Amino acid sequence: MEPNNKVAIVTGSARGLGRAIAARLADDGINVACWDLNLEGAQETAKQVEAKRVKAAAFKVDTSCAEDIAKAIAQTREQLGAITILVNNAAISPFKKFMDIDEAAWDQTMAINLKGPFLCCQAAIPDMLQAGWGRIINISSSSAQTGAKSMAHYVASKGGVIGFTKALALEYAETGITVNNVPPNFVNTEGLREAPVDVEAFAKTTPMKRTGEPRNIAAAVAFLASDDADYITGHTLSVNGGRYSN
Repeated sequence: MEPNNKVAIVTGSARGLGRAIAARLADDGINVACWDLNLEGAQETAKQVEAKRVKAAAFKVDTSCAEDIAKAIAQTREQLGAITILVNNAAISPFKKFMDIDEAAWDQTMAINLKGPFLCCQAAIPDMLQAGWGRIINISSSSAQTGAKSMAHYVASKGGVIGFTKALALEYAETGITVNNVPPNFVNTEGLREAPVDVEAFAKTTPMKRTGEPRNIAAAVAFLASDDADYITGHTLSVNGGRYSN
């Protein structure tokens, strides 16, 4: 597709879901700013995006740090233009039994998974308000819908993302900005393969008997970022192979 004037920020785009989302948005002609703590990975994603004949830029960003975000927002505007799409994907997925979760682990999870989207939204929304058009897509988690053992801090943070999405959607419903979230379930990424989970065995317990693929999440994000989704806001678009129905 021919490039357009839309600019998307995709956080956590050095690999996995973030990389797939960035590439899928590029397929729709959207210019992409790739944000991640892993600059080398973000740069590789940006190269893949540019190969699709759109503009891209990569920035090293700690999305739990307001100073980092302010700097990256300014650089994104300078290199690509005003921000019209924000995908809050950056997150950590720690496993730890509840009584072993210390305050530092709890705070770190909340800072990255919940405070990060809050800070990024505050930084990006002014551009969207000025344009009278914006799309915010938060990546939550099916674990916030079903619960998950040994992940209380992660589940709590992602449950917060779902609630945050609904509140923000109502606040900005009249402005042309939509706010939605996508909770993936058991998607075949590097992060899943690194987790203390028997991937093949667990996949057999799911309705479709297989893992999801990053492209499945990316397609959902691309739809919510499109003009076709202009009457959808505050929505949880579950992409989980039938594991949870809502």
